[in-house]
Amino acid sequence: MRSLLRHSRLLLALVLPALVGLCLPAALGVAAPVPSSPADAPSALTEMMLPVPTVTIYPGDTIKETMLRLQAYPTTYRARAAVIDAPMAIVGRTARRMLLPGEPVPVNAVDDPRLVSRGTPTQMIFEENGLVITAVGAPLQNGGLGETIRVRNTDTNRIVLGTVMADGRIKIGGF
Repeated sequence: MRSLLRHSRLLLALVLPALVGLCLPAALGVAAPVPSSPADAPSALTEMMLPVPTVTIYPGDTIKETMLRLQAYPTTYRARAAVIDAPMAIVGRTARRMLLPGEPVPVNAVDDPRLVSRGTPTQMIFEENGLVITAVGAPLQNGGLGETIRVRNTDTNRIVLGTVMADGRIKIGGF
């Protein structure tokens, strides 16, 4: 009698969780994840980790690594817009709009940092064959590292194209 009782307890301990896992979701009207084979079991229950802000990030703020954390989302999660899935793709960039804590960051909500701001007087440099000419120009658009932007030479009022350099100057010609 004791062995029968022991076996029935063992059977309940093994079967009951499986039955609850299959019947309870059906009773609630939710499909339970049923892997087709044991090899598929881990992938059926996996989650994707997306970087989300830990604090409110305002437009123009440079995003630091301490402002982000990874949050788990089900693999079936679908955002309204494409979101960034790697924290290092956000760090060092600038917020274009307010980013709320706990919300995935849309791709179009961050921008490369501005090295040159529209209308701010900036030094232009022309270098070729050892000849260096500098002048002051007014950028007609914002620009980040390596971007080609239009600049108005303040001496001649001519508009030229230049490439934004890491130090915030604009290289003209000699591309």
